[in-house]
Amino acid sequence: MYTFIKNNILSLVVMLCAIATAQQTPAPKQQETITITGATAHIGNGTLIENSIVIFKDGKLITVAKASPEITPKGKIINAKGKHIYPGFIIPNSTLGLGEIAAVRATIDQDEIGTMIPHVRSLIAYNAESKIVESMRPNGVLLAQITPRGGTISGTSSIVQLDAWNWEDAAVKIDDGIHLNWPSSFRQGRWWLGEPRGFSPNKKYMQQVEQLKSFLQNAKAYNAGNKTPKNIPFEATARIFNGTQKLYIHTQAAREITDAITTLKELGIQQLVLVGGYQANKTIALLKKYNVPVLVRRTHSVPVNDDDDYDFSYKLPKILVDNGILTGLENSGQMERMNSRNLPFYAGQVVGQGLDKEKALQLITSNTAKILGIDAAYGTLETGKSATLFISDGDALDMRTNKLSHAFIDGREISLETHQTILYKRYMDKYSK
Repeated sequence: MYTFIKNNILSLVVMLCAIATAQQTPAPKQQETITITGATAHIGNGTLIENSIVIFKDGKLITVAKASPEITPKGKIINAKGKHIYPGFIIPNSTLGLGEIAAVRATIDQDEIGTMIPHVRSLIAYNAESKIVESMRPNGVLLAQITPRGGTISGTSSIVQLDAWNWEDAAVKIDDGIHLNWPSSFRQGRWWLGEPRGFSPNKKYMQQVEQLKSFLQNAKAYNAGNKTPKNIPFEATARIFNGTQKLYIHTQAAREITDAITTLKELGIQQLVLVGGYQANKTIALLKKYNVPVLVRRTHSVPVNDDDDYDFSYKLPKILVDNGILTGLENSGQMERMNSRNLPFYAGQVVGQGLDKEKALQLITSNTAKILGIDAAYGTLETGKSATLFISDGDALDMRTNKLSHAFIDGREISLETHQTILYKRYMDKYSK
């Protein structure tokens, strides 16, 4: 028995050591000025610079312009002629770093016990050493909004950069918003309990809305009063009422979108963001009235309703953009953590529906940065902003040509090696001999 336990402990230690040595070491701070010449620069705000020169120092962009004799390259020079430069892509509403192996419950930390838990912070559960996080970078996804799941009010998200030792180092914007899952007016039959399959009206919908409304009313009153006795969940909502924090509404259908925005505005919540918004096209007037941006669910999705156009998910972002709605792309759903690396190709899909390529790029760069409130430093290639960018051999929105040669976060040149690239090289060597 002793030998069995001893051998198993040794095996566990060896396994943990192997995992530890497999982690990427975060890049050190930028030491020298870097100049990138000759590339086509996609600024991220809809503009393009052919034959550009991009210079950054101490993690900040100091020159973004068309190459000319008047601009002298400085420091280390990267010749990117024929290639493309992009601002780092941003994935919002993500559970990256909150889960690793779906079949192993101990690795999943995206959902806490409780239904009204705005005080729960996703950031402190974020695993900066996740192999899944690491695998985002070779596709240009360099920033993420780490978002909790579950309950009615899931908790608070934060925004991180994807090359860090720990959550403290990763944090870009802490506690940027609270996430609310609006009740659904329809419910799916629990077939495992003998209920009919499919959807039927949710008879408790209005009751659930009233419960949520009551919680928020009490929270508002608490924050306007003497705050006794101390109530931590109520206290956590203070910033959504004073306008310094956003409330992200997760809902899909037109009725729920209308009910949510109307109710929350009546409660005095100033900054709302719609997440998902499958039927947002039916509520455009309301979205414009209250200036509510939309993070549209992944474009690589099948239609929800039998009478929807087969390509509705592909074209919804363009419909919203054409109607003047500030729009970004998100990726919630099955296999969302692994599928986050496909973010640039979701934008590419919208190009296939007729949206200008540079406008499609905005869906995952400047638009998302504005929605998340990090546009002062990220989302575009502009002087004074963070040097968070990458160089691609070709069009980064096309999976055939999205091939990165260099990537930088805050001026630090990061590794593009991942568990997958190591295995790729290993087996390419095996079969090439």
